[in-house]
Amino acid sequence: MDIDLSGRTALVTGGSRGIGRAIALSLAEAGADVAVNYRGNAEAAAEVVGRIEAMGRRARAYAASVENFDEDEAMVAAVLADFGAIDILVNNAGIASRGNSVADTDPAEMERVVAVHAFGPHYLCKLVIPQMRARGRGDIIMISSVATLGMAGRGGPYNMGKAAMEALALTVAKEERGNGIRCNIVAPSLTVTEMGSRLAKATRGIADIHELDAASPFGRVSTPQDVASAVTWLVSSANPYANGQKININGGG
Repeated sequence: MDIDLSGRTALVTGGSRGIGRAIALSLAEAGADVAVNYRGNAEAAAEVVGRIEAMGRRARAYAASVENFDEDEAMVAAVLADFGAIDILVNNAGIASRGNSVADTDPAEMERVVAVHAFGPHYLCKLVIPQMRARGRGDIIMISSVATLGMAGRGGPYNMGKAAMEALALTVAKEERGNGIRCNIVAPSLTVTEMGSRLAKATRGIADIHELDAASPFGRVSTPQDVASAVTWLVSSANPYANGQKININGGG
């Protein structure tokens, strides 16, 4: 079944690079117009917008820190003014924690990391869902992490933020299914991105993330496109019934 997202508009947070960039481009390739959220790198966001426009889709970049409700409110209002609707919301923006034990974690770090991963998605769902209810179908995707499968030590803020995000997704899935809105979770493992490379270096002392390829499922570390493909399927008519589900993009290992 060919995936066709023509006539639908997506808002992708953290869409200027890494997994968010791959998701934005994948949705556009399937026919969607895309609002690309970014926090600091306007040049990277503009590059993604240019790539999408070259496909013949509409795209614009919007600066906002997702954990700030006022900035989210202004961004959503601007996207609705520019595109008319938001049919797909991908809560992808994220930051890593510093790898300290709970006893050694700065409270400010905990608050910041949890705010980005949990408060931001909650704010955006609150702002986007009311107009999404009238669209016939709406899709919300939470980009979580396989970290919630193991809850490893020295990752308290990140584990807490992603766990709260998943709780939000399951709540929204139940609350809004009567309105035609599906909410699902996509959870990548270590992925070939700038953040993934930093994590590999910090946690395993590996200079090149591809040193992990041989020991990874299918002989390679996951890529952003692996994640984007799952997201694109979930938000399309190829998925008529999956709601409140979590797909772990970890190669089965």
